[in-house]
Amino acid sequence: MKASSKHLPIAEFEPPKPFKWNQYLINGTIETWEGDFEEVYSPMGKVSKEGSTERIYLGASPTLDEAAGLKALQAAKSAYNNGRGYWPTAGASARIAAMEKFVALMKDKREEVSTLLMWEIAKNKSAAYKEFDRTVDYIYDTIEEYKELQRRGSHVASKDGVISQIRRGPLGVVLCLGPYNYPLNETFCLLIPSLIMGNTIVFKPAKYGVLLLTPLIEAFKEAFPPGAVNIVFGRGRTLAGPIMKTGDVDVLALIGNSKSSNALVAQHPKPNRLRQVLGLEAKNPAIVFDDANVDKAVKECVNGALSYNGQRCTALKLIFVHKSVSEEFRTKFTKAVDALALDHPSTDSMLTPLPERNKVEQMEAYVDDAVAKGASVINQNAGRISDTAFFPAVLYPVTNQMAIFHEEQFGPVVPIVEYEDLEEVMTSIAASDCGQQCSLFSDNELTIAYAVDNMVNQVCRVNINASCQRGPDYLPFTGRKDSAVATLSVHDALRSFSIRTLVATGADQKELVGNVISGGQSTWMTTDYLL
Repeated sequence: MKASSKHLPIAEFEPPKPFKWNQYLINGTIETWEGDFEEVYSPMGKVSKEGSTERIYLGASPTLDEAAGLKALQAAKSAYNNGRGYWPTAGASARIAAMEKFVALMKDKREEVSTLLMWEIAKNKSAAYKEFDRTVDYIYDTIEEYKELQRRGSHVASKDGVISQIRRGPLGVVLCLGPYNYPLNETFCLLIPSLIMGNTIVFKPAKYGVLLLTPLIEAFKEAFPPGAVNIVFGRGRTLAGPIMKTGDVDVLALIGNSKSSNALVAQHPKPNRLRQVLGLEAKNPAIVFDDANVDKAVKECVNGALSYNGQRCTALKLIFVHKSVSEEFRTKFTKAVDALALDHPSTDSMLTPLPERNKVEQMEAYVDDAVAKGASVINQNAGRISDTAFFPAVLYPVTNQMAIFHEEQFGPVVPIVEYEDLEEVMTSIAASDCGQQCSLFSDNELTIAYAVDNMVNQVCRVNINASCQRGPDYLPFTGRKDSAVATLSVHDALRSFSIRTLVATGADQKELVGNVISGGQSTWMTTDYLL
């Protein structure tokens, strides 16, 4: 494949000053690491005529050893203390106050974190700031939903001679592993609800997007009690594996892929006791029907397939187009793709360099496999720009004999499948290992009605004339089959990281129960609802 003529004028942008981060948080103490470090480079850099990239050095992060990881686990375990520690038994007001203090401190780091989001994982400027602001909003929304949960739990029921009160309580120690593509927002969509429900956390950032979390370490230390949040840096194999082997982890909260999650779960000695909250791979299809508004479909499919280079689990990763509109769709789609610019994140370009090492080679492998099996690259600018930048390749005609038909590419390669028989499309989607979302493009109500009825039991969100997406955060975010375990949203995440617990007694104990509640000595048996 020929390299794209698009260029990447990196030199004119000033990178942040490099720094070597040598701290981590255990048991409320910021400790200093004196062992090995991982050098952190931006995917942006000066590109030579040969296409190699002289990447910009951003700094270094500690690669903690197994002993440090187990020390963090012990801190979380001690803080939980089998559910008897300060944080799991703290009242709602104390947890809310801690979370409000944290988010107030976090907001002061907006510029620093957003800048590192741009340089470390090449997220464009507006998306970087949006990720930060959306995360702040998510924390505030979680606090409000938590208050409502406590209000509902303040109710004492009396029925059939039984007095009862039902609340949701913590599960225990949570191992939290976030993704590189949304290292702040999606990580905090796990960490924040699990924390406010009274669990204690061991958190390890993803391999990419490490430095951008370091400005928040002090805020975690200042806002939360010792051991409630423990933050370690390093390799998953060194830290997460040994932590799981102890059997002391009660919840695995991970956004990544099923191969990683299965490997970790298999190391837990009692997997039946392990709650899993997982966001995993997806292969979200779009179906463009013969009665679709093609211009609308093209616009949504370009954005859906290529926003942040397609490095999103919610990206459109397979586009089915009816034969009668296929030529029109392909012509307009490839024109729109080739009109995109691949540039520095500060320019707000949709396309930016790829932070994962060897990602360009992976995209080329998908293209080469498809071409060898009969597909063509149908847009002009497709191909390698440098060893960290790849201009999107649009493949057609794609068949189920090609790897790109089945595997999640998680990058800027767009496969287009032409179809005549809708049942073949439905059958292939049903046979997929993934089941997160889909997009339907049609202006005909009968078409939409039929397609919706067939798709709602295959995926967990059906988008009508719109690309797949996560938000708004009040909507449930989950998937079938290999795509997810548990449900995330402001409402659902609090339930995913907690369990229903109740206190019950006979009606003859009404006076005792009333005295316990009115005495105010129990943080659990309370009817306080003004939070």
